[in-house]
Amino acid sequence: MTPHSSPPAPHGFFVTGTDTGVGKTMVACALLYTFAGQGRSTVGMKPVTAGCEETSEGLRNRDVEQLIAASTVKAPRHMVNPYALKPPIAPHIAAQQAEIEIKLSVIKAAFDQLKKMAGVVVVEGVGGFKVPLNNQQDSADLAELLGLPVILVVGVRLGCLNHALLTSGAIEERGLKLAGWVANCIDPHMAALQENLRALEERLGRPALGVLAFQPDPQPKRIARELAIQSLI
Repeated sequence: MTPHSSPPAPHGFFVTGTDTGVGKTMVACALLYTFAGQGRSTVGMKPVTAGCEETSEGLRNRDVEQLIAASTVKAPRHMVNPYALKPPIAPHIAAQQAEIEIKLSVIKAAFDQLKKMAGVVVVEGVGGFKVPLNNQQDSADLAELLGLPVILVVGVRLGCLNHALLTSGAIEERGLKLAGWVANCIDPHMAALQENLRALEERLGRPALGVLAFQPDPQPKRIARELAIQSLI
């Protein structure tokens, strides 16, 4: 690297959340659209899904379909979503019921293939940061194995300060970089919203990549225009 050159842009990001249902897929898709708008090839990955529908083509998950639609690279589905589980329950329990074991080595192998296919791989975790994946390992173990910078989606509602700070602490304990965070206002009646956002910014140590107002029908392409990703590249 020359004295005046910039470090290379990360090859990908791991998107996690303060809980399930806080907008990880929406943010992951928005990131894919944003990077694509900068001319980079992109592919989304959701290694584990729980809550799939039976179709004539096999098990399908809405989040995975959105990630595929937002990607510029059309990768094989088994790489994008190595583990598709039918019941909408904790993934390690769903896997036990299906008599399979979620293996991080399988996910890592798929991720390594996706890295060869696209300039940016956006990996969406399942649930929160420490959701169990098998009897010994959880989503934090997966994030550590992949070694990607982490983007935290904070579901802004009562309790979000505690959830965000616990999650950021867990990310740091794994030796991972918290690359940024997105505030997703999922409670339209959140009291003291600005005060909570200020507290998050102060305690997480950096401004949000975006503050997303409550939207009954959020559209990732529109949200992509609201994300300030300059600090990520």
